[in-house]
Amino acid sequence: MTLTVPDTAMVLAAGKGLRMRPLTDHRPKPLIPVLGRPMLDHALDRLAAAGVAKAVVNSHYLGAMIGDHLKSRAAENPSWPAIALSPEETLLETGGGVKKALPLLGAAPVYTVNADIFWLDGPIPALRRLAAYWNPAEMDALLLMMATTKSVGYDGPGDYHMDPLGRLTRRGELELAPFVYAGVQIVKPELFAADTPDGAFSTNRIWDRAQQAGRLFGLAHDGLWFHVGTPGGLREAEDLLAIGGVRAVAH
Repeated sequence: MTLTVPDTAMVLAAGKGLRMRPLTDHRPKPLIPVLGRPMLDHALDRLAAAGVAKAVVNSHYLGAMIGDHLKSRAAENPSWPAIALSPEETLLETGGGVKKALPLLGAAPVYTVNADIFWLDGPIPALRRLAAYWNPAEMDALLLMMATTKSVGYDGPGDYHMDPLGRLTRRGELELAPFVYAGVQIVKPELFAADTPDGAFSTNRIWDRAQQAGRLFGLAHDGLWFHVGTPGGLREAEDLLAIGGVRAVAH
């Protein structure tokens, strides 16, 4: 049973979106629309529905556009969390971005959500499932995982193996893994402050340390997840959503 439900989130929106070019030549990837709504807005919608009161959004590439967008859209979306911006002069990657934002995030466990992903919930919203499964006595991080065989638009080797208790083990260099990280987690902010470099670093550094301690866990997503990292992946996702093909993908 959960002991704490996060009321704060970090939304990672600083990436350059190089694989999404030319769509990102003049627009940051989180502002690219899926179903007519920017992916960043979808993420904030999910966080609002999960009861999150504050969202810290980092930015770098075309960061002024993200800031202007949030200012203009916040009034139209009163249910959204209160938004704090964390601009980065140099790109800090996922781990460095969270570390820079620690004064805004506080000490309690937080959600982190990649702003350039899109998913559909199963019977229970994914964020609420994560909160219900989260156990800070046993876990340092709880990652939402998607089965690679059910990931729309994803053709990579996967990220992790997951045992029956949910413990994660990173795949070996020449292995295939059955689960890919879905871009959403609950994590303890303190992990980003302890024994981490100043400047840019990946959250993989945090996860590897948690795995070594037996405190890295995953939860399989029971809805749909769309890998929209390229223009082709975006088209595939929108085509399936437009024709109602998601039902066939789910089965």
